[in-house]
Amino acid sequence: MWHRVSRHRALGSRTSRQGPEAIGAAETGALVELQRTLYSSRNPTRRWLHQSRRERVECALRRLAEERGGADALEVGPGSGIYLSLLCELFERVTATDIEPEYLNHLASVVAERPNLRLVIDDIASSTLQPESFDLVLCSEVIEHAPQPAQVVAGLRRVLRPGGTLVLTTPQARSTLELASKIAFLPGIIDVVRRVYREPILPTGHISLLTVRQVQELLTANGFRVHEHDTWGLYLPLVSELGGQAGLSLERRLEARISRGRLAGLLWTQSWIAERAR
Repeated sequence: MWHRVSRHRALGSRTSRQGPEAIGAAETGALVELQRTLYSSRNPTRRWLHQSRRERVECALRRLAEERGGADALEVGPGSGIYLSLLCELFERVTATDIEPEYLNHLASVVAERPNLRLVIDDIASSTLQPESFDLVLCSEVIEHAPQPAQVVAGLRRVLRPGGTLVLTTPQARSTLELASKIAFLPGIIDVVRRVYREPILPTGHISLLTVRQVQELLTANGFRVHEHDTWGLYLPLVSELGGQAGLSLERRLEARISRGRLAGLLWTQSWIAERAR
């Protein structure tokens, strides 16, 4: 399940990177390729965890565009650009920002195909974008990479128009996957993990994991009104690695049972749809 290096997706995997060091073109290319392969992983659970998030986000974007309209959309940290084509279909003008120029360079082909897309080097935590300039902002898998997630949320509010919509996803702090990842990267163990998956395995770089309550508090403190919240994605150690499709079926059944109960904090992803209060 281990998938991302220490990169803030608000401008990176999907947001801006909040780390102090720049990354080179070769490393960036490897990370972008890794992000793409996650959705076609040979491991059923790894593939499902990422595909289900993409499907849910895309469904939310389509529905929000139809229900709420709007002309201007922003994605903070587009990573490999999996949502950009859809955003460009749904909105008249789309902006994608990243703190790392090399990440944006890898999206040049998308820009060529989508004339209503512009790429901007920017850090959402201290953004230079015009305030109140977007009807919808997508920030998926970003704030967990930021040393100060409160500043990221404040930046998201700043660029949204009053009544604008935020679509936010981030891992849950106490999910089984995040807890297991702390063990997976111990010396010796990571070598075994890589042999089992036979795919690129990189540290997650999740330095600011948040609980549901903490995200709720951040959104409320920054003037957001939450409309929808959900959690999903169960990872079971060893079952995921050794159980194949049968293991995934078990995880999906268990996910359905615990998603609305006290054990929902074990699920990997939390999603939020919130409106900037007028």
